[in-house]
Amino acid sequence: MQEIGKKPADGVRLALLNNRLQGVARKMANTLLRTGRSGVLNIARDFSCAIVTANCELAATAESLPIHVLSGPDLMARAMKTFHPDLKRGDAFLHNSPYHGCSHPADHTLLVPVIDGQGVHRFTVVAKAHQADCGNSQPTTYMGAARDVYEEGALIFPAVRVQSNYRDNDDIIRMCRMRIRVPDQWWGDYLAMSGAARIGERELLALGEEIGWDSLEAHTREFFDYSEQRMISAIRKMPAGRTSHSSRHDPFPGTPPDGIEVTARVHVDPEAAVIEVDLRDNPDCLPCGLNLSEACARTSAMIGVFNSLDPTVPKNAGAFRRLRIHLREGCIVGIPRHPTSCSVATTNLADRVANSVQAAMADLGDGLGLAECGAVIPPAVGVISGKLPGSGAPFVNQVFLGCTGGAGAPAADAWQTICHVGNAGLCFQDSVELDELRQPIMVYERRFVPDTEGAGRSRGAHSIFVEFGPVGCDVEIGYGSDGAINAAKGVRGGLSGAAGRQSKVSRNGQVEALPGCALVAVLDGERIRSHSCGGGGYGSPLERDPNAVLRDVAEGWISPARAEDVYKVCIDESGAFDTERTAARRKGM
Repeated sequence: MQEIGKKPADGVRLALLNNRLQGVARKMANTLLRTGRSGVLNIARDFSCAIVTANCELAATAESLPIHVLSGPDLMARAMKTFHPDLKRGDAFLHNSPYHGCSHPADHTLLVPVIDGQGVHRFTVVAKAHQADCGNSQPTTYMGAARDVYEEGALIFPAVRVQSNYRDNDDIIRMCRMRIRVPDQWWGDYLAMSGAARIGERELLALGEEIGWDSLEAHTREFFDYSEQRMISAIRKMPAGRTSHSSRHDPFPGTPPDGIEVTARVHVDPEAAVIEVDLRDNPDCLPCGLNLSEACARTSAMIGVFNSLDPTVPKNAGAFRRLRIHLREGCIVGIPRHPTSCSVATTNLADRVANSVQAAMADLGDGLGLAECGAVIPPAVGVISGKLPGSGAPFVNQVFLGCTGGAGAPAADAWQTICHVGNAGLCFQDSVELDELRQPIMVYERRFVPDTEGAGRSRGAHSIFVEFGPVGCDVEIGYGSDGAINAAKGVRGGLSGAAGRQSKVSRNGQVEALPGCALVAVLDGERIRSHSCGGGGYGSPLERDPNAVLRDVAEGWISPARAEDVYKVCIDESGAFDTERTAARRKGM
């Protein structure tokens, strides 16, 4: 891995110090998980922690959501330094501006510069936490129908100094408490972010004092160089080529009648050890909340690339040197300008970009890339709001009751509960019992749905069905459910996963189909039915190991009829594998 002419790095020392930095990020994340007030943090784990260098290069992320950290911490740290060139120990900055590096306005982020004893800025720690409510005009943090940021309504903080000398700026705190519907809940989450960031600052100050700041900076540079060499090695094992793939988002309010087609053009150059992703040939920003922030546009393309590489390649600024992401200002998957709404930037179109990149990679050769993951956000992963029975106190929280969507991989079946590409399975599915304790709802049913996978050599995830509703009060549920029309596509002969859908069941049992993007009033006694999207398959279903198909039938994932019709695997009345009939069916195909 070592470049010619460079002094060999001490591999053991590099590994130990990198683990120390990752450990700092994990301590931050553990603090957020254990002290966050809202369920979206302490049940679903929708947060991320990162460390960037003083030069705004991503150094460590621990177990963070990819859509939060691959690009964004670097851009936010640059904005902090631009707006506040005179950084001091004890500063903290509240940042959620999608025009200055944040993912979307619901992801409140605290940036804390780590200043050594001589007043030198050494690192910046980043604690990002999705909020249940961020002051939107509607009680949801995913406003797919918002025509602009004004209609969206979120409070926007472009790296605003919220702490000086370790003391809060009470003016900023009052603004948030006045605008946010659940101020005490927000305050608890803010304190959790503050605690996480300060623990990161404390640990880095101790590490710098222990081994010396110059040594720590030298290690960071060496680890970036090592990571770049790992990336070079991974790219040089790939075939050269240019390819493209398109993925279409369903029509939402503010989009064309046929939805939004997203195209990614990918160029792999093993000789130069560079991968380019070009997103410029896509529609302009639209009057809706689906527009990607720059951070999410870059990150979603990077996710598609890293989903196609050796998973042990470090994800940091060193590896990023070998990527070229081409964006266009004013593009719906590019660089937006105020007042464009980016309310839903972390999910819907971001997934369409990542899907396009990883599916394009699969076109380059068997063993590369992934199929498409299923689309989001179904009502079972929506934002629930209302007033508590008895007290009348307001509540707002996003639940993660059921979302699957995983894509078939070259050599493995899908991760069932990946939720969506940018999440990477790191958000947890909620405990039914905890959600029923925290909100006045009842979950009547939650189960996987057979025969909804994207069939393939490796199968995609199955849909998950959830039926739930309020108890003792009325609620509103905000969601942005893509994939009812444009299901997740398979690659290399794999089939598409099942489409998503949602409906409402009235008190007298009548079923009403619901649109893909809505804020729906659900009365006491009514129920919501939510079907998440399945994931696409990888490779032809006829290439699937018949024993794996037999196991799928035995475990209830697919029916015997689907096994025979789609996979051409025949099972006799006793449930045993019929070798002769299967061989004949597959030979005929």
